Amino acid sequence: MEINRVHRLGDEQTNAVGQNQTVAANQGQLSFQELLQQQAGKEGLNFSKHAVKRMNERGVAFDSQLMNNLEHAVEGARKKGARDVAVIGAQGVFIVNVPNNTVVTTMSQSDMRERVFTNIDSAVLM
Repeated sequence: MEINRVHRLGDEQTNAVGQNQTVAANQGQLSFQELLQQQAGKEGLNFSKHAVKRMNERGVAFDSQLMNNLEHAVEGARKKGARDVAVIGAQGVFIVNVPNNTVVTTMSQSDMRERVFTNIDSAVLM
């Protein structure tokens, strides 16, 4: 059985030769968490409507290099077990919900002065 490209371990499927093999054997015995992490890493970051609006309002310049840096920072935070992270760089701050792989809001460099960040459990400097 497959749901959202995740196979349930223990299900059997028939290969092209007609032999039964378990999905776990086909996946190299990866745990469910490892499978989810692999899938999450392939999709890239999403941006909430609020984050896009803030980027436009605050003039945060965004390019492919920044996207790569942001994805790398979020992946590092994910490996450390972070859930809500503030990624701080020269372009500004990006608040990211790591389990959902979603940037929830942004703040430009000039908006960062005298600001307080709440409801985060980690920070990553880019």
